[in-house]
Amino acid sequence: MDEKLKEVIFRQVEQEPFAKALKMELVQLDDGFSAVEMAYEAGVMNNMFGRAHGGAIFSLIDEAFETVCQTVGSVTVALNVAVNFVASPEAGAVLRAEAREVNSTKKTATYDIKVHDQNGVLIAVCQALAYRTGKPLPFL
Repeated sequence: MDEKLKEVIFRQVEQEPFAKALKMELVQLDDGFSAVEMAYEAGVMNNMFGRAHGGAIFSLIDEAFETVCQTVGSVTVALNVAVNFVASPEAGAVLRAEAREVNSTKKTATYDIKVHDQNGVLIAVCQALAYRTGKPLPFL
């Protein structure tokens, strides 16, 4: 992967307001691969049942999806995201979303995204479809 592109994507995530609000951190990035981590803060990220809100987990998935899509160097946007929640993390868990490109064409790409906690417990699985606009990344 182009080092300049990698540096720019890391910088964009560090500056992104939503990622900052949820304290998400891009920890690994390569062609067709991204890993993003976030601590599950029970007091802030709980739903009405006192468990992890699906929106918090989805946000972590979406950040990994967003970053892996941009490794092609052009604006790529979500078309569809299907998530299955398979477990609820424990309070204080460090969650890691790993996104991997499964297939790509000139205009679309599919991704497999999995969320695990720090003990390797599977929390969510996702299949996502992206559209490649062909437009240059505005922050390059």
